[in-house]
Amino acid sequence: MKSVIIKLDMAEKIKNFVQIVSVYPYEIDLRSGRYVIDAKSILGIFSLDLSKTIVLEIYSDDCTELLANLKEFIAK
Repeated sequence: MKSVIIKLDMAEKIKNFVQIVSVYPYEIDLRSGRYVIDAKSILGIFSLDLSKTIVLEIYSDDCTELLANLKEFIAK
């Protein structure tokens, strides 16, 4: 499992994020505080507090391609 801090702050970014993660067959979750939602669910993402950073949890050890595609969302 790999965890990364990301930032999703605009509707267009969320749409792009979901399009990217939906391509991958493994489980991907977003965690904000005590809430955990499926990262492939656009409605679930809108239920989170998007003013804060979110933890992206990828349940695969071979996720370098996914992380490369998500580089614009990774919090610095």
